[in-house]
Amino acid sequence: MATHIREERREGVAVVVVDNPPVNALSREVLEELAAAVERAADDGSITAIVLTGAGRNFIAGADISMFPRLAAGEMPPVPFQDYMNRIEQSPKPVIAAIGGAALGGGLETAMACHYRIAAAGAQLGQPEVKLGLIPGAGGTQRLPRLIGMEKAMEMCAFGEAVAAQAAAELGLVDKVVAGDVVEAAVEFARSAPPVRRTRDLREKLCDAASAESLAEIFRQSARRRMPHQKAPEAAVEAVAAAARGSFEDGLAAEARLFEACLKGEQSRALIHVFFAERATAKIPGLKAAGAPKEIRRAAVAGAGTMGSGIAMCFANAGIDVWLSDASREALERGLAGIRKQYEAAVRKGKMSGEEAERRMERIRAAEGMEGVAEADVVVEAVFEDPEVKRVVFRLIDAAAPQGALLATNTSTLDIDGIAAATKRPESVLGLHFFSPAPVMRLVEVVRGRATSDEAMAAALELAKRLKKIPVAAGNCFGFIGNRMFLPYRTQAVAIAEQGGEPDRIDAALTSWGWAMGPLAVGDLIGHDVWLMIRQEALRRGAGHIPVSAFEDELPRLGRLGQKNGFGWYRYDENRRGHPDGELIRVLREYAAARGFEQREWTVEQIRERTLLALVNEGARILDEGMALRAADIDVVFVHGFGFPGWRGGPMHWAEAAGKAKLLDRLEALYDEEGPFWKPAAWWRS
Repeated sequence: MATHIREERREGVAVVVVDNPPVNALSREVLEELAAAVERAADDGSITAIVLTGAGRNFIAGADISMFPRLAAGEMPPVPFQDYMNRIEQSPKPVIAAIGGAALGGGLETAMACHYRIAAAGAQLGQPEVKLGLIPGAGGTQRLPRLIGMEKAMEMCAFGEAVAAQAAAELGLVDKVVAGDVVEAAVEFARSAPPVRRTRDLREKLCDAASAESLAEIFRQSARRRMPHQKAPEAAVEAVAAAARGSFEDGLAAEARLFEACLKGEQSRALIHVFFAERATAKIPGLKAAGAPKEIRRAAVAGAGTMGSGIAMCFANAGIDVWLSDASREALERGLAGIRKQYEAAVRKGKMSGEEAERRMERIRAAEGMEGVAEADVVVEAVFEDPEVKRVVFRLIDAAAPQGALLATNTSTLDIDGIAAATKRPESVLGLHFFSPAPVMRLVEVVRGRATSDEAMAAALELAKRLKKIPVAAGNCFGFIGNRMFLPYRTQAVAIAEQGGEPDRIDAALTSWGWAMGPLAVGDLIGHDVWLMIRQEALRRGAGHIPVSAFEDELPRLGRLGQKNGFGWYRYDENRRGHPDGELIRVLREYAAARGFEQREWTVEQIRERTLLALVNEGARILDEGMALRAADIDVVFVHGFGFPGWRGGPMHWAEAAGKAKLLDRLEALYDEEGPFWKPAAWWRS
């Protein structure tokens, strides 16, 4: 049987090493072997102390997440997480955690079960379980407040953000931070014969039950604002508060009960689905690139507008030199000034040092014409969303770029093949659709044209990962995955407004369900001149099954462009806060009356049903056509690109969880009543 633990002896100190690549995740087997190794060392008369560490770059990056769905479904016996930690903590000889890299989730819980903690200067410590819809389940909610106090423990467990080693030392979470070999430092510390100090016995930083409840209420309210609709943050707060209400054993029992409830909930299932889906997107079956992708050392971005400037920052942030160019010198200077302003803001907010901001700024070079393109390993075109303009730019890029360079367009809707045809090397051309704002949004759609080679796809996927993006492969259809699906979703919202729905109630029906923004408010954010071009492109690209957004097509003609000029579906104040607009409602109702649109009352459930069914059915069509590889890829696009609630798992996962058969019945009823748009895709019956 394979072992995941190595044991060493260093002059009376046992060094127990968790060796479970790639991140030393804790499975049942690892936990059992780890606890047993500590017990063996404790029983060895030649050993005076024990150092526990991880092989490679990490201490322990967390539990093996693949366990959780199986545990929730009853497909494997329960894992006594708390018991394993108790076995480590009960050692009669001092146990010192030597923390290098990540000590997250179960990794931090393991470190806290040790009697002392020595951390490398670059270590990160945290309890991020809430990001999977869970809470710490191995005693973390009880040991953490004993080390750092109730308030900070509630913050770390409710919001899941890690702390750096030095901050952890200031909190009392680690005893010492070292710049050199953390294991050697821990061994030296062990030789000083420190007394056994069990975290469970510490009470100085705990407050009384009444104070804990007051803190808990503050954090519950904060969680509802920061992570609305999610259950795990409040469960984490409740579990930490339990540390002040009774004994350590009582607190463990409360934690176990709350952990089990989260584990068996829909939100955890959905978030774990998204976790694994994110890690699978770059795996494309049958991709046969010849050798490793060429290393990207230099990049060029053509177009210094909002997207082009943001994409240039993505390269600079990843340590890649990038040339930024624009046909307009003024636009280029504006773009560079905007980039500098963003870096300066990051410095003011403490997100990076001034030196780091300057290093990144120095990686971005202004280029005249195609001079940067001539030296680039990858060229990203980010000019105006007009097919002819893009073809002109690509002819210039093709003439200037070196052979073997990856040529990418940042289009969100246009035909990749039409753009590639402007070059003599269509095999090197693909779409890299960054989402705005590019330095912040993690999603990139990697769009394959008819001629795009496996080598180009492999290089693009590798580049996206280097940029710390999540790449999702998409086929070359109108709108690719995200925008193609989002259009019919929004079209239904517009149709409901045309038929008597109040815009603010339509949006509220979707935001109260979990969307980050309502569909009509999104139109105002993007701009109705832009949406009109998107719908026109849909018709050009053969997406005629999507009905027109009739009234919304009038908005740009009425001068209602959205937030950019203060009027759209809403009226905007100087802070860009939207307010219901009586004039918009008057014009909308006149428009509907002139065209004979039936007016009716709409319930929240009806609004959600029509918009969500339109969204998922378009996703199903995309799968039927092979424009997306997996339903889970679609889920990743919507969670990371469109504000779909991650705790619902993405639109396709939501449909599966809600019951495809039940939703198909409703879709077929709409098809019978209203015609072709609602025709169910084959996926529903798969």
